[in-house]
Amino acid sequence: MLFYINSPLEQFEVNDLIALDFPIFGHIHFSLTNIGFYVLLTIFLVISFHTIGFNNGNLVPSRWSLALESSFASLHGLVKGQVGEANERYLPFLYSLFFFLLFSNLIGNVPYSFTVATSLIVCLGFSVMLMIGVTILGLSIHKVHFFSFFLPAGTPLALVPVLAPIEMISYLARALSLGVRLLANMAAGHSLMKILAGFLFTLFTSGILVSILTIIPFGIFVAIVVLEIAVSFLQAYVFTILTSSYIKDAIDLH
Repeated sequence: MLFYINSPLEQFEVNDLIALDFPIFGHIHFSLTNIGFYVLLTIFLVISFHTIGFNNGNLVPSRWSLALESSFASLHGLVKGQVGEANERYLPFLYSLFFFLLFSNLIGNVPYSFTVATSLIVCLGFSVMLMIGVTILGLSIHKVHFFSFFLPAGTPLALVPVLAPIEMISYLARALSLGVRLLANMAAGHSLMKILAGFLFTLFTSGILVSILTIIPFGIFVAIVVLEIAVSFLQAYVFTILTSSYIKDAIDLH
């Protein structure tokens, strides 16, 4: 049995892992897809990391607890710098968002696994729901005054019919750009790794001399893998910091 992917885009396909069909109310289909499985796996690993990081109340910190404390301190500083005085209210949500994206991105670097952030429905689902939540937050705080966000201060009355729709479109575009940015960066990196891995496999199986010469491009491939791991951290950080800034905008109408 061959364990390789023929197309670089094949790794992003959504497939049923477990499927059950019931002849109830006509036809009901229950399935666990690879997205659902890796979402559950991500949640399990996040909870496991925090369980180990609590260190069972020991005074002497372990490596896991130090990593957890450092992560919390960094995220707290990020949210405090972006959101301001109200950061404690939104920190649990942003903290959970960061670790979910981080672990799902890191899992995707394991060969033959699935990256949740390379699914269009997941990325747009995250970004659209976040923008809906941010909009509801702004409306609940500022009521009708929230719509002043779409009209810069000091705008001449004659320019209001032009600037207001532009600002509205710019605001709504956040729901797309936030998710598409994450999707594009993760999908591009994984596609590149798949293409290079297939190319290197062909070279390593072409002969002894070619295999020896392939060590150089293989070193470049390893560097790209390390870079992709760094991108996993970076994209989780960028998504979280942008979400924090959008929450700040809803609170202060900046």
